[in-house]
Amino acid sequence: MDERNLAGCRVLVVEDDYSIAAALAEELADQTAIVIGPAPSVERALKLVDEAARLDLAVLDVNLRGEEVYPVADVLAERGIPFVLVTGYDRHTIRARYLQECILEKPVGTAAVLSALRRLPR
Repeated sequence: MDERNLAGCRVLVVEDDYSIAAALAEELADQTAIVIGPAPSVERALKLVDEAARLDLAVLDVNLRGEEVYPVADVLAERGIPFVLVTGYDRHTIRARYLQECILEKPVGTAAVLSALRRLPR
């Protein structure tokens, strides 16, 4: 299992639960990654994607207060930016297009998310 360093990686965090988003952002910063966000909504996430000069990786919570994150996933996929999907629902609820992506089921710790990010292709 190849786990790369996250130092200097620009990581978009899309998560509507403040405590989860803050913990993940803190852990990423401890790894000297550059955190973009966190974004609690699709609208905010899309704005951050548009404004970012560069994005390397992303963590996307599938359900943002009833709003699905797929518009953000679509843009990232089009741009070739790898991402991890995090969901509190069963895997079968993930859109077929994204079943090949890294999917983590909640509850998931930040260590598991960081490990998944390190394994993404860059």
